[in-house]
Amino acid sequence: MVNENLESKRWALAAAGVVIMLILGTVYAWSVFVKPIAALHGWEVKVVSRVFMLIIGVIGISAAFGGMLVDKKGPKFVATLGACFYGVGVLLGGVALYIGNFWFLLIGYGVIAGIGNGLTYVVPIATLIRWFPDKRGLITGLAVMGFGFGAFFIGMIIPGLIVKVGVANAFLILGVVYLVLCILAALTLRNPPAGWLPKGFKPSATTVSAADSFGWAEAKKTRQWYMLWCMLFLNVTAGMGLLSKLSPMAQEVIKFAQGVDDPAKLAVLGGGVLATASIFNGLGRLFWAAVSDKLGRKGTYMVMFLTQAILYILLPQITSVLIFTIIACYLLSCLGGGFAVMPSFAADSFGPTNIGKVYGFLLTAWGAAGVVGGFVFAEFNKQQSLYTAAGCLILGFIIALMFSRPKHVSEYR
Repeated sequence: MVNENLESKRWALAAAGVVIMLILGTVYAWSVFVKPIAALHGWEVKVVSRVFMLIIGVIGISAAFGGMLVDKKGPKFVATLGACFYGVGVLLGGVALYIGNFWFLLIGYGVIAGIGNGLTYVVPIATLIRWFPDKRGLITGLAVMGFGFGAFFIGMIIPGLIVKVGVANAFLILGVVYLVLCILAALTLRNPPAGWLPKGFKPSATTVSAADSFGWAEAKKTRQWYMLWCMLFLNVTAGMGLLSKLSPMAQEVIKFAQGVDDPAKLAVLGGGVLATASIFNGLGRLFWAAVSDKLGRKGTYMVMFLTQAILYILLPQITSVLIFTIIACYLLSCLGGGFAVMPSFAADSFGPTNIGKVYGFLLTAWGAAGVVGGFVFAEFNKQQSLYTAAGCLILGFIIALMFSRPKHVSEYR
């Protein structure tokens, strides 16, 4: 009976984790706010866009600290703390827009909300990995799919909300909603009892059990941890770079293929390609995570790296809008897939006991890649940036090919 109660409880926790990730994923909808914010105070669009680079960088750094805290303080404490930071940061962003202070916007939304987002991001993933040792790929894919879809849902709601109440009020409303929903979900989170396993489940010999888990001090001394960091960094560098320039690239193909010259119409059509591909950013997280349960984490990453590299090389020659859109959908599915598979990859390699810290520090690759990918696609021309992304992915394939499960120091004796 106890096991049955825990079985139903873990799915309720999974639902709470998805709610939290949906809220955190709204950070990817920043582009919806850029032009209204710029128009409100006469700030340059490229200056307002820097807020997104800042918050992504802060998320990547603070996720490492979230991983440290969740292993020490437990999921409820860290998720609640992070929810408070994120909600308050969004509220401060609204205040900054009211008074017209850009630096306050950077500090409130970029730093404080970024800290909250990063602290909280690791918690549902680390918690659900412990509750679902039998479905690691599926459950982490479900959680990070929520993060991928957060931007989609908020992107559907915000334009109309801004028209009705203004961009500053929209921030204030969202801050309250995020704060309440995220805290309510966070208060339900907890770890499973020590030694608990789902009924009938036996850990695979190819993964590390809870009892044999690596501590952070040992994990960071292995080459495998740095290989995982590089794999995540290279995959996200290519994907985030493409995401930052996908609409202009799509507009270029549409203009050539259909002869559309009107900037407003091009913007709408290019945005349609971006919106469609962004859906696959979310769906890819669930798809590739489920594939990894069958194919293995290493094999899945190798497939994603190799197929993406080929498509990035081909992309500059594509002149069909349909084919360009299909390729973009696949590439963004791999961006999401990389995020979905990595938590399980880390847990399989180093065990679930200290996964918060082990995976949390891996997420510094996300922050670094967001900056590097954005820089490459901003400073290089279309062909140079796409070929650079392909080179990153080929290197990632080689690293994945060379990866083998780490061993404890005692196992070498």
